[in-house]
Amino acid sequence: MHADDQVGEGVSAELAVFLLNAADGRPVKIVPSVCVGCDGRVFFMLVDDVEGGAERVCAGCGGRAFIADSEEFWEDLDPGEACCPCGSEEFETAVAFSLVGGGSVRWVTVGLRCRMDGAVGVYADWKIDYGPTDHLLTMV
Repeated sequence: MHADDQVGEGVSAELAVFLLNAADGRPVKIVPSVCVGCDGRVFFMLVDDVEGGAERVCAGCGGRAFIADSEEFWEDLDPGEACCPCGSEEFETAVAFSLVGGGSVRWVTVGLRCRMDGAVGVYADWKIDYGPTDHLLTMV
C-alpha cells in the first residue's frame, strides 16, 4: 500500500485489497462504479482484455457507460462478456487509476468482484499516454 492511495466509499474491502495489490506499488485512486440512472452497483461487463477497454451495463436499469476513455477506441476493440468461473455475469465494479507525478493517470485497471461467489479479478487494463487525464477519474 502506498501513502497516496485513495479508496472511494462503497468499494468492498476484497476488491480494494485486490486492486491495491495489482498496482505493483504505484499510487492508485480506486473509484467504485455507480449507475447514474438508478444508483445501482451491480453490472454486466463487456471487456477487451487484450487492448484494454470496458463498458458496463447496469443490472438494475440497463443503463450503459464506458469506463475511462474506452468509448474513443471501442470500434477498434473486440470486447466480450465478462464471466466469473462460477458462471455468474453480475459484478461489483471498481476502477484503479495508477497515478504518476502531479496526479496524472498512467494506467486504468478494471477490477470485478463476482456477486455470486465473491471472486475478484482484473478483467481489463490499459496504459494512458496522453494528458491531461483528470476527466478519466469520473468515468467509471
